[in-house]
Amino acid sequence: MPNPLYDTLFGKYTGHSTTFLFMPDGKKISHDSFIRMAGRSANALSEMGLSVGDRVAVQIDKSPEALAVYAACVQSGLVYLPLNTAYTPTEVSYFIEDSGAKLFICKGSKEEQLVDVSSKFGASMETLNADGTGSFPVLTQNKDDSFNTVERDAEDLVALLYTSGTTGRSKGAMLSHSNLLSNANALAELWQFTAKDVLLHALPIFHTHGLFVATNVTLVAGGSMIFIQKFDLESIVRNIPNATTMMGVPTFYTRLLNDSRFNKDLTRHMRLFVSGSAPLLSETHVQFEARTGHRILERYGMTETNMNTSNPYDGERRAGTVGFPIPGIEIKITDSKTGKELSNGEIGEIEVRGPNVFRGYWQMPEKTAEELRKDGFFITGDLGSIDHDGYLQISGRNKDVIISGGYNIYPKEIELLLDDQPGVMESAVIGLAHPDLGEVVAGILVPEHGASPDLDELAKTINSSLAKYKQPLKLLVIPELPRNTMGKVQKNILREEYKNLFMP
Repeated sequence: MPNPLYDTLFGKYTGHSTTFLFMPDGKKISHDSFIRMAGRSANALSEMGLSVGDRVAVQIDKSPEALAVYAACVQSGLVYLPLNTAYTPTEVSYFIEDSGAKLFICKGSKEEQLVDVSSKFGASMETLNADGTGSFPVLTQNKDDSFNTVERDAEDLVALLYTSGTTGRSKGAMLSHSNLLSNANALAELWQFTAKDVLLHALPIFHTHGLFVATNVTLVAGGSMIFIQKFDLESIVRNIPNATTMMGVPTFYTRLLNDSRFNKDLTRHMRLFVSGSAPLLSETHVQFEARTGHRILERYGMTETNMNTSNPYDGERRAGTVGFPIPGIEIKITDSKTGKELSNGEIGEIEVRGPNVFRGYWQMPEKTAEELRKDGFFITGDLGSIDHDGYLQISGRNKDVIISGGYNIYPKEIELLLDDQPGVMESAVIGLAHPDLGEVVAGILVPEHGASPDLDELAKTINSSLAKYKQPLKLLVIPELPRNTMGKVQKNILREEYKNLFMP
């Protein structure tokens, strides 16, 4: 029976002895062994009484067994709901209640904290640990390792991913077989992945980047992965010579650049480094190329759409941009108030249309109608512009736009200036409440190691470079910016911390 995602990513490997996962301890897991592991998991899920369309929520550490649960859900026609391992019991409670999950799998160390949450909303609970132990693996023991794949259509729901919810109630993005499959196929072709590729995988698998980009693209191409539980500098340096590709967040690359061993010799077998999930500083691009001879490929995506744009594999990978629309995907820039399409160079709302765009928000028809236009374009909430060469540049989130005295101020413009100043490693520009102007600009600076930015000189540069209304009323120096697990700066935390800075 056809099951688009399972057939393409997993089922075709039945009986294949080729290596799928290289583990840090030297163990190898073949494609066939993994498929059999997933088959046992699928049979266990079936015997628990789960039905097609039921949601399975997981908050578990990265492991082959965890990845097999994903494959088993796809094969069984269940909806896979991965949760960030940093979520608290209160946050998990919301996700289980909102999704109506029938099964919740967590790591054993959190069982005591979460058992009441699970039972409160009628979800069965099992455990799965990073080492492959737990109550769920026990259920899979002695199960048949083949499973009759459940038939699914291309538009059937296969995954439910919740947005971070930094500006309100977290929304569950409904993703179909065709959403995930179209994106994986397009990326594998665009980035020229083949069965010869070995991906160095140090990303979490509760997120689009590590699961639906890194893993799905590798499976589409028939390649293998060096499967590292999390970013560890020593492990990365040790394994780079055995890899051909790597996907990471900007923090991965800045940490590597701080190690003298990371050089052209170490990376001579690599063909591609990809960065995403957070903006990559232009300075990192330059340093990376100078050190390794490689130019990082930056791309742009989000929970609701997977990947939307990419710098070219062949061609100029332009620092400060996220490249061109992926084949089959349309991007346009519109006025946030009128929806009218803007000209090249103008900053506006980024809208995207294509087979990658999600089906809507779980049990939120009003929110879905607000953000999904009738013509299929999704209003991303991101701001950007398309230059005259067609490259997309991200200016920030719509919610981060600062309106001071009636003027719209885009933080990215100011951040680029601040980041380029002596002694400044990175910056975040936020809007804070002001009794007269409504909002004013504040610049939060992180110094380079061992440096102390000269704030007086910085102010002079700002004064000569930016219009008065854009200039930060205050510059603050802090040790580091707050980030989520994928490396995105959490400006909501900064706004909360400094909310009374200009108020009486």
